[in-house]
Amino acid sequence: MCGMDAANPDLPKQEEQDHGNGISIEKMTGESPGDAVHNYRGWKAMPYVIGNETFEKLGTIGTLSNLLVYLTAVYHMKSVNAATLLNFFTGSCNLATVLGAFVSDTYVGRYTTLAAATIASFIGMVLLTLTAALHSLHPPACISKGQCESPIPSQLAVLLLSFFFLVIGAGGIRPCNLAFGADQFDPHTADGRRGMTSFFNWYYFTYTIAMMVSATVIIYLQSDVSWALGLAVPAVLMGLSCAVFFMGTRLYVRISPEGSPFTSFTQVVVAALRKRHLRPDRNTAELFDPPHRSKLVSKLAYTDQFTWLDKAAMETTEDVACSNGKTLVDPWRLCTMQQVEEVKCLARVIPVWSSGIVYFVVITQLGTYIVFQAAQTDRRISNSASFEIPQGSFVVFQMLALTLWIPVYDRLVVPALQRFTKREGGITQLERIGVGLVLSVVTMLVSAAVEHRRRRTAAMMSCFWLVPQQLLVGLSEAFTVVGLTEFYYRQFPENMKSVAGALFFLGVAVASFASGLMVTVVHRVTRRRDGRPDWLAQDLDEGRVDLFYLVTAAIAAANLVYFVACARWYRFKKSDGDVNAGNDAELDESSKKAASAAPV
Repeated sequence: MCGMDAANPDLPKQEEQDHGNGISIEKMTGESPGDAVHNYRGWKAMPYVIGNETFEKLGTIGTLSNLLVYLTAVYHMKSVNAATLLNFFTGSCNLATVLGAFVSDTYVGRYTTLAAATIASFIGMVLLTLTAALHSLHPPACISKGQCESPIPSQLAVLLLSFFFLVIGAGGIRPCNLAFGADQFDPHTADGRRGMTSFFNWYYFTYTIAMMVSATVIIYLQSDVSWALGLAVPAVLMGLSCAVFFMGTRLYVRISPEGSPFTSFTQVVVAALRKRHLRPDRNTAELFDPPHRSKLVSKLAYTDQFTWLDKAAMETTEDVACSNGKTLVDPWRLCTMQQVEEVKCLARVIPVWSSGIVYFVVITQLGTYIVFQAAQTDRRISNSASFEIPQGSFVVFQMLALTLWIPVYDRLVVPALQRFTKREGGITQLERIGVGLVLSVVTMLVSAAVEHRRRRTAAMMSCFWLVPQQLLVGLSEAFTVVGLTEFYYRQFPENMKSVAGALFFLGVAVASFASGLMVTVVHRVTRRRDGRPDWLAQDLDEGRVDLFYLVTAAIAAANLVYFVACARWYRFKKSDGDVNAGNDAELDESSKKAASAAPV
């Protein structure tokens, strides 16, 4: 093959890349003859990016937060069946993000993926609205308590079809929208990096505002006015989300896909296995490390973790090697050191990711049963008032804590911490996540204590006893969820940002399925032989949700210990020649100016 290349010095690059069964060094290093120079608009593009996200969340999340009530009240499902279906639907939405990230990073890019997914979500919302508006698409009202008709197959089919389109929409939107917003900032400048950090915080600020409106106005319309109107309003908002997104098209930076990162991952593992007989050599000079020419992806520095993967970049006599730098190589036998380091990035993140799964299991259980708890409390604002707070609206207190804390954290806490620690962001992402995990343990203990009091109170307990646990879980999410999102985004190479978003939602997906499994196991294990109800009985007064919360708190505490061990072992990603990595970089003067210039 070397001789063939030498005999054809003028072979066109594309033909050279595709020749034979190998690929060229240029393709492996990410060189693109037409690398675009992007005109980063930064905050100028944010009204459209965040506006699209806000309307999308108003349209979908507001509905999904009350979907449990819709399934039990309109479709007459049992609470356990409805919770299981909801967990399955939520898990499917998040699992679909892996496919969405693959399509985005491999074929069409984030802009096209977001455009198609936004339209799919709109179709799903319209279909869901029709299930409530048309009497033929849902069971008739109950004749009396306990005498309710189950939905017929055709009614369930339309409901599940709406879920299908919502899953498609979530699969494209969730892994791409945050990464697409971050794409609008130049990662190579201090202003751009600071803008990106603020974007993560403000993204979640507007997200929580949308959630609060959904959990109050929209849920009120659904529960106290009519389900048809309560679902039609989110469908209209979802339509506005489509419009706002396309309005900003001329401002967006669109990063072209660079091929499937999953293929590169597989090649590294296969190449390392094929050379498993070799002894890893920590001398990086012995590793295949051609010049790095990509303008998009930063060159990663060598790390001495997972050294068995280094075998994939070790050259042997069987590998083709020529001195002219134009050699065709077999990517399933020989990978670049850059490819190996990209796989190491993923491998290092996995333990932290698994800790996030357990965290979301804990939060999901509270989010599910707070609705049933609220239903069995006094939801009047005062003893003389007739208005009752909808049982699905208690998530608003969680969102309120997020909404109030994030601006305080971004504008006051972070600058104060930066002066003390000399780190960009004040503390590392792992430290931020750890604080949230501590709060998750406290949240479940408080929830168990409140439920224990509710069961022992002769008169119906005021619903406001449920507020402290919701405020705590909101603070916990402000640390852990925002921290995890930024951690994934910053610790993955630039060509894997959609994968980073997908990894976050894949964790949520696994947690949703695990939550459903946990509910089923507890339901069966605690069922008594004498026929008395289990811990998760339909009537919470007959069950023991307080004990269920204590078990969940123990799981959260064990997860905290596991996370601390993972965090102590973790090494932040470093670019070649970059002394400080991730959040360990000290602030220079330009980043301080950027911090003061970021919009409030």
